[in-house]
Amino acid sequence: MEATAPPGGMTVDQIWEAYREDRAGRSIAESMRHTGKAVLPAFGALRPEQITAHDCRDQIAAWRAEGKHNGTIWTRMNHLRIALSWAEKRRLIDRAPHIERPQQPAPKDRWLEQAEVDALLSAPAAPHIRLAIILMLTSCARITAALELTWDRVDFQRGFVNLRTGEGQRKGRAIVPMNNLLRGALQTAREQALSDHVIEWAGDPVKSIKRGFAQAVKAARLKDVTPHVLRHTGAVHLAAGGVPMAKISQYLGHTNTATTERVYARFAPDHLKDAAAVLEYGKLKVVK
Repeated sequence: MEATAPPGGMTVDQIWEAYREDRAGRSIAESMRHTGKAVLPAFGALRPEQITAHDCRDQIAAWRAEGKHNGTIWTRMNHLRIALSWAEKRRLIDRAPHIERPQQPAPKDRWLEQAEVDALLSAPAAPHIRLAIILMLTSCARITAALELTWDRVDFQRGFVNLRTGEGQRKGRAIVPMNNLLRGALQTAREQALSDHVIEWAGDPVKSIKRGFAQAVKAARLKDVTPHVLRHTGAVHLAAGGVPMAKISQYLGHTNTATTERVYARFAPDHLKDAAAVLEYGKLKVVK
C-alpha cells in the first residue's frame, strides 16, 4: 500500500518503517531492522525538519563515546539519510534534511593471492557454499547479489550472468560473462536445482552463508577473509592482469571509473610507468 503523510507530518519512525516495507525482501530492509534499534531511539520521534546538524554531531559523538567505530556510525547515519531521501522523492515530506556522517572508512586492503584462492577452492565445503565462493570470485558479485541470483538471469547460451534485478541496476551489480570455472559450477548446480534460486539449500533460498563460509575459510587455513574480500580479490586480479579500468568498472557495476581507479589502479602493472619515464633525467650526471 502506498504510504501517505499523516496530518502534521511523518516522524522518522514512520518514515523508517514505510521505507522498510517498500524494500521488503531486500537485504537493506533486514539491515535497517538492526540499525533502527540504534537510530530510532535518537531520531525516531522527530519530524525530518526538526533534525539539525547539531543533532547529528551530538549523536555521532555519543556513539563514539560508547566505543562505536566510524564504519558502524557511518552506516547508521547513512541509513537515516537514505530513508529521508526516499521520503522526499515519494513526496511524503517537503525536503530531506542534511544528515551529517563521519568520514567513510577506507576499504580494507585484504585480497587473496593465487595460492590462497586455490586453497579456498580446494577446502571442504557444502555445495551451495562452494558455488557461492566461485560465483563471487569469478563475477566479483557482492554476497547479496549472489544470494539473490535466480536461474532466469543465468544465460548459458550467451554465456552471461545478470546480477541485476528486474528493477534495474543496484549498487555494484553488472552483467558479467561466465568463465569456464563458473560455467562448470553453474551447470552442475542447474542439473540438481530444486528452486529458482541459484544458491539454495534443500530447495529453499539461502539468506546467509556466514557459518558455512567461515568454516571453509578455516579449513583453507586463511585469516581475515569475508565474502567481500572475494569481490575485492577478483577486481585486484583483473587489474594485475592488465584489464583496462573501464572494463573493470563495468565488471564491478560502478557508475563511473573514478571509484575503480581510486581503489584498483595501483594494482595495474603499468600504473604510473609513463609518469616515471618523464622523470628519467637522462641528462643528469652521476657525481662520483
